[in-house]
Amino acid sequence: MGRTLSTITQYLNETETMLSSFRRALRRSDQYIFDGIFASARKHITAIGQTDSLLPFETVLLAMLLEQSKEISALRQEIEQKRNG
Repeated sequence: MGRTLSTITQYLNETETMLSSFRRALRRSDQYIFDGIFASARKHITAIGQTDSLLPFETVLLAMLLEQSKEISALRQEIEQKRNG
């Protein structure tokens, strides 16, 4: 299992490296967001390593979407609490 995590971590690092030109072309504020998106995928590195049927980057994208959805949900709850309180 440790080997799988290492491989997935390595894959994620390589993907970030391949996208480095894209990142550099972004505005600095967008670079910060871009880095955060990859950081959110790293929170789910174990789950990404457990997926056999998808391409690795497809699973990375799902992990990123999961974190964004959690953030949106938390913000919605915060707005709702402020409206009701």
